[in-house]
Amino acid sequence: MKLLKSIVLLVLFAITILFSAPKFPEQNNSRVVDNAGLFNAYQRIDLEKRLAAHETNTSNQVVVVTLNSLEGYDIADYGYQLGRHWGIGQKDKNNGVLLIVAPNERKVRIEVGYGLEGVLPDATANSIIQYEILPFFKTGNYYDGVNSGIKSILEAIKGEYKPASSDNKDLPMGLLLFPLLFIALMFIGAISNAQGSKKRIVPAVVSGGIAGVVSWMMFFILGLSVFLTIAVFLLTLLGSSSSGNGSNYYSSGSDSSSSDFGGFSGGGFSGGGGSFGGGGASGSW
Repeated sequence: MKLLKSIVLLVLFAITILFSAPKFPEQNNSRVVDNAGLFNAYQRIDLEKRLAAHETNTSNQVVVVTLNSLEGYDIADYGYQLGRHWGIGQKDKNNGVLLIVAPNERKVRIEVGYGLEGVLPDATANSIIQYEILPFFKTGNYYDGVNSGIKSILEAIKGEYKPASSDNKDLPMGLLLFPLLFIALMFIGAISNAQGSKKRIVPAVVSGGIAGVVSWMMFFILGLSVFLTIAVFLLTLLGSSSSGNGSNYYSSGSDSSSSDFGGFSGGGFSGGGGSFGGGGASGSW
């Protein structure tokens, strides 16, 4: 009786998992799966050619997929499961990347395979989404957003992408306001010290201004150096950490994550079986 109960529970559990799994779109041996109909024929061919050329040169498999619906799933959960189901990337390298766009939910995600998490860490993927993709998506220009995102992803994989967040415009406001406040205090001090002697006001203001400008430049350069040092440290730490975790995770479960589409054929899209573990970043608009 207990054995029968256990079997029934196992069957019910299996049915629950089966019916709760997302329904993934067909991959059809293409690097651009446009289920949402965001691209015209020329745009699809252009993206396909560029991704095929990248795979030929590097063996990395980068795939764009647009979805009509996430079926109620969080795009991060949907993304890594889709990457495993399709088996994007080579099985022995896990060098796949998925750019997922769900226009109806206004969500986008870059899903990164284990093998590329070192060169495309979460921070870089987030920067690409925020600065290279979303500005276009917010105006309804999906092709240019995807095109810009793909360009940046390929640059990041080659080590050539410069995150927009490292520009001066993204420095903390406090870093810029502090030198300005220091200059103001220098001027006030110069004018106060010059009271009682009109002849000393002009030289005091000039000398105070020069000292203020020099100090501002020194503080700005020092602050910028500290900021960039911290930023590079964090990016390197995140990249190495996620890459190491991914390798350990994959080594313990690689056999169970092979794809139903394990061997792609046609259109030069061969290989497959790569695995994903949630590395990447998401965004919305």
